[in-house]
Amino acid sequence: MKNKKTAVILINVGTPDEPKVNAVRRYLFEFLNDRRVIDLPLIAQKILVNLIIVPFRAPKSTKLYQRLWTEKGSPLLFFSEQVQEELQAKLVGKADVYLAMRYGNPSIGKAMAAIHKGNYDRLVIFPMFPQYASSTNGTAIQAVMDQVKKWNTIPEIHAINQFYDHPAFLDAFTARIQSYHPENYDHIIFTYHGLPNRHLEKNHPDESIKTCDCETSLPEFGQFCYKATCYQTTRELVKRLGLQKDQYSVSFQSRLSNNWMTPFTDKNLINRAKSGNKKVLVAAPAFVADCLETTVEIGWEYKELFMQNGGEELQMVESLNDSPQWIAAMEEILNPFID
Repeated sequence: MKNKKTAVILINVGTPDEPKVNAVRRYLFEFLNDRRVIDLPLIAQKILVNLIIVPFRAPKSTKLYQRLWTEKGSPLLFFSEQVQEELQAKLVGKADVYLAMRYGNPSIGKAMAAIHKGNYDRLVIFPMFPQYASSTNGTAIQAVMDQVKKWNTIPEIHAINQFYDHPAFLDAFTARIQSYHPENYDHIIFTYHGLPNRHLEKNHPDESIKTCDCETSLPEFGQFCYKATCYQTTRELVKRLGLQKDQYSVSFQSRLSNNWMTPFTDKNLINRAKSGNKKVLVAAPAFVADCLETTVEIGWEYKELFMQNGGEELQMVESLNDSPQWIAAMEEILNPFID
């Protein structure tokens, strides 16, 4: 039997083309009009996004992107491109690696057109989000499938819908944290991007998030619950790092309202500072590439907040980015689907 000709499509969330208001407005318009991101009734979503959020948020977000931007452009895009290139070098003869952003460029449509033209026997969809959420992994997979359904011949398809528990991912993130010598800090915060509480309730409508005990163990119904897998990610990392319960905490950032996942990372940091934790290390295992949420929100805004309330040092752990251990981990994650 001949080897199957395989395409792998890596998908990250995306970034504006440039740190200018028009580009940020286009990006936010595409992002926030996604029904999996804002799941309000359609008319309410359109009014909220297009008449309120995007017009008022675009100028503010542009200033943040201007702080984030480097000579190489957007860090998220730059590191994603590096990952594609380095992973491709490892998979020569086994698979062709494509890169797409769920919102913005390079687009999923363009990447899928190239894959269609390549006449592949097998397609592996690899959203670069460790823990499953409908608004990240779900929408990325759906966007690819929306393209595939237009094809006359549909190849064998595999979707890696989450990888938070893969030993290679956990080992790579553990090594990243260890490189900052966590023993030298008063406390370690594991922070994850938050979600509206209603998104969590949709994952297990028969089990309330108010009574769920996923903070202490992974329930059987929580295999695809974002909150449950975030806490499980932390437990796995803590075990590898040898941390005790009083040495770390878990919280959630980037909230848009108080009806989002708690505890909130900004409030956690304020409480840590006021309780005497002078040096805090922050790790964000929901992100595999540094971006607005890690570099600006935590590394600058939360750092300033921490120091205003009595803290002395907040250190953000660099994400996996294009580290050799992360590239090797991605190869391990992909191997069962491409061998």
